Amino acid sequence: MEERHQFTFSRGRPPERLDHFLAEQLPELTRSQLKKLIDEGRITLNGAAAKPGGKLKGGEEISVTLPPPAPSEAIPQEIPLKVLYEDSHLIVIDKPAGLVVHPAPGHQQGTLVNALLHHCRDLAGIGGELRPGIVHRLDKDTSGVMVATKDDETHQSLAAQFKAHSICRRYVALVHGLLENDRGTVDSLIGRHPTQRKKMSTQARSGRRAVTHWRVLERFELDRLTWVELTLETGRTHQIRVHLSGLNYPIVGDPVYGSSSRLASLGDDDLRRRIQTLGRQALHARLLGFVHPASGEYMEFESAPPEDMGSVLAFLREKHGHQSGL
Repeated sequence: MEERHQFTFSRGRPPERLDHFLAEQLPELTRSQLKKLIDEGRITLNGAAAKPGGKLKGGEEISVTLPPPAPSEAIPQEIPLKVLYEDSHLIVIDKPAGLVVHPAPGHQQGTLVNALLHHCRDLAGIGGELRPGIVHRLDKDTSGVMVATKDDETHQSLAAQFKAHSICRRYVALVHGLLENDRGTVDSLIGRHPTQRKKMSTQARSGRRAVTHWRVLERFELDRLTWVELTLETGRTHQIRVHLSGLNYPIVGDPVYGSSSRLASLGDDDLRRRIQTLGRQALHARLLGFVHPASGEYMEFESAPPEDMGSVLAFLREKHGHQSGL
């Protein structure tokens, strides 16, 4: 099934190249993919086929039609899965850090999709063959709860819930710095970084609205670290990592949005070694809640932080005399 997107380039904005604007609006697409869409006539400007390098001056209506996913080389692979729940419609898993969700250049095998194709024999074609059953994703090095679907009706229902922002998604993260308030909200636009193509940013010329609510769970004053819970209203690429970095509270261990100087400034050598051993951002998808498409029942699934994050937390709690928490 083709996927269509509609955008309006607001009047009064500085002129901008069409491909630059779309790169921020559709960050999941590369520049070469956008060029191919233009060449194929799948991008229109005020109803007419767009031209490469076209300029936007204000008030233009832009339409982008994405073709159905092409057949993939994804093959079933016997990769262990930690299943939290499964029925004939969907499966909920606890994704480990390091597992890529779906095949992409450089990761054609060994992904969650490969594992699901082996575990669920009837997944092929659901949601497009490049991403069978996948309605949302977690970054490779983010662990935690994910849901995948087994039939088209379930897929469409859950996709609609994600689009309506009615899915309950809560994460936990260890961040540098001591958040002063006990809770707060970040509401900003997130788009492609203006100069670093692989990064997202709140400083992009344009982007999509992203809302993250945060709540302090524990403060580790001696080491100036905070254990925080984050609830998503929206699900933009790298949203939590970008928002926390933008607040100047980057996630511990984040290789893209983190701070090596903050890590180096930790005075506790043992703690610093533990974080370096972590080797990833200390971010975990703790809870996922949704309405089951078949039964209409609201369901929630939880996952405790994995051992690598848990060991860092246990060390901090023992050092600071805290009781075990989330």
